[in-house]
Amino acid sequence: MESGARQDGRSAPPIAAGDVTQNAPAVDRRALEGGGRAHARTALLRRLIHNRKGAFGVSVLLVVMVVAVLSPQVAPYDPNELHLRDQLSPPSARYWFGTDEAGRDILSRVMYSARPALGAGLLTILLAATVGAAVGLLAGYRGGWFDLIVMRVCDTLLAFPAIFLAIGIVTVLGPGWLNAVLAIAIINLPIFARLARASTLAIRGWEFVTASRAVGCTDARIMLSHVFPNCLAPLVVQMAIAAPEAILVEATLSFLGLGSQPPEASWGNMLSAAQGYLARSATYALFPGLAITLVVIGMNYFADALQDAIDPRRIRNRGPTGD
Repeated sequence: MESGARQDGRSAPPIAAGDVTQNAPAVDRRALEGGGRAHARTALLRRLIHNRKGAFGVSVLLVVMVVAVLSPQVAPYDPNELHLRDQLSPPSARYWFGTDEAGRDILSRVMYSARPALGAGLLTILLAATVGAAVGLLAGYRGGWFDLIVMRVCDTLLAFPAIFLAIGIVTVLGPGWLNAVLAIAIINLPIFARLARASTLAIRGWEFVTASRAVGCTDARIMLSHVFPNCLAPLVVQMAIAAPEAILVEATLSFLGLGSQPPEASWGNMLSAAQGYLARSATYALFPGLAITLVVIGMNYFADALQDAIDPRRIRNRGPTGD
């Protein structure tokens, strides 16, 4: 039987080019785009983990999160449980990190202190990034008097040293962990606003933005669907950079009596209480200080590795010693 002939002997009609297009299986463009995004996320995660700094930073972050969540289950004692006969005891089999001036277990208090520290780092940065990015996006896209006012306010806030501005805000609001979180968010807000504005100014003149405006897309849709996704990478990197600084500022405020209040466990107020007992127990201040140092270094390593993973050109520009 010849090709193109029917079984009844009559020849089949020729197939038009349009029929081929109509009968071909449809390609799901969204599925392709989703697969591309999934591949990009997998590649980003692979670059992050293969970086030695990134692996160390991720490990520290995971350990701190696990300790913060599971501290009631894994801590050997309640953080405020008193052992009056064991005041300022050195590290031992019963008290691995020793005890404080009230006989409280330092290991348990260090573990419980991960909660306010991690909460301050994540909550303040999420709040600052959300509000700052929204304000910066609107200022960069709209321009005009709104942009002028927003930038002058940001310049005013950035003119003050961050820690002094945080102390001033908490002094006005009153001491407490929540007010400290709000103060840290305020001092980080202008950084995210200026970063989002700079990215928006660079993106709003691109061809796809002009094309979206030409086909009738609203300004809100252009900002949310086209401009903002292209601003995410620098904002995410800045969030990773600002988080350890927020933890350090929260510890400083607690050390000064403006953050977490006793008897709540906090690395900062533990260091504040330990300074009067350094001659009798050197380890009292050692372990909360080591916790702050380890967490801040680990999260800074994570931020640096995340920036390398998002922009691999930084590694090539630094050469083989950049790792």
